[in-house]
Amino acid sequence: MRCVVTGASGFVGPHLVRHLKERDDVVTPVGQQNGPDLRDHDGWSDLITSLQPDVIFHLAGWSDVGASWSNPVTTYQINALGTVAILEAARAAGDVTVVLASSADVYGLVDRSQLPISEFNSTSPRSPYGASKLAAETAAKAYWEGYGVRTVIARPFNHLGPGQSGRFIAASLALQMAEAELGGGGEIKHGDLTPERDFTDVRDVVRAYRMLGIDGEPGEIYNICSGNAVPISRLFEILSQATTVPVEGRIDHSLVRPVDLPVLQGSFMKLHATTGWKPTTTLDETLTDILQDARRRRGQAPGRTTAG
Repeated sequence: MRCVVTGASGFVGPHLVRHLKERDDVVTPVGQQNGPDLRDHDGWSDLITSLQPDVIFHLAGWSDVGASWSNPVTTYQINALGTVAILEAARAAGDVTVVLASSADVYGLVDRSQLPISEFNSTSPRSPYGASKLAAETAAKAYWEGYGVRTVIARPFNHLGPGQSGRFIAASLALQMAEAELGGGGEIKHGDLTPERDFTDVRDVVRAYRMLGIDGEPGEIYNICSGNAVPISRLFEILSQATTVPVEGRIDHSLVRPVDLPVLQGSFMKLHATTGWKPTTTLDETLTDILQDARRRRGQAPGRTTAG
């Protein structure tokens, strides 16, 4: 399978590129250093037409939900208009499938009585990020229905793993704890830890993307999630138990979002029925790998950790 991965220099992109190559796919990774700006429609059309891929995995975009409140225009331009650039390129190239990485943030506030969230739940995003992702989905559906461009929409819930930016909660906690290990302990700053989230390992997520590239039905939407919701405080507990020094959490109000969702929990039954996918990595395993990665990034040897 010939593949193009946009956003290949981000968090998820390298994991997907690695997974595709392990399956002997021919992969062209496109990142900020070697590809057009997402708003460069002509640049993307020229690139995709020249490569003639079977599948475009469109991962590139604005991914920071919290920062989207300070940068709503840029968020929309990158996520919505950037997706249109990819769709136009696919239309020009012809026989190609686009797997669009959207987000579970499009669901917005969901009552607990409606959990777990299926693809049939209504959408009502509560952030500029979520709204921009829903706009991208709308464009993808229109290109399938109006132009016949095969589009498959993936809605990943929160995903974690080695290599994630410190702007995101698990990596932020792990990096601070790795720093605390170097100094014999310390305070760990965080935002609100009470919301509950459905966390999936990034390596399980990229498996789902590839399966959707092969077996996903055009025009359809698929949740990618674990099926379980845990409080964000659980991440702090697991990571702190795995550190080699005592740490103490302290809320930093600058990290609290203006609007947040109390709970997100999804169902992956539709994805499983279509592709056979299910998550295989536990949250403890994921967080262990994140902490080890944080230690490497802080210049530490992996070392031993206590059981968590």
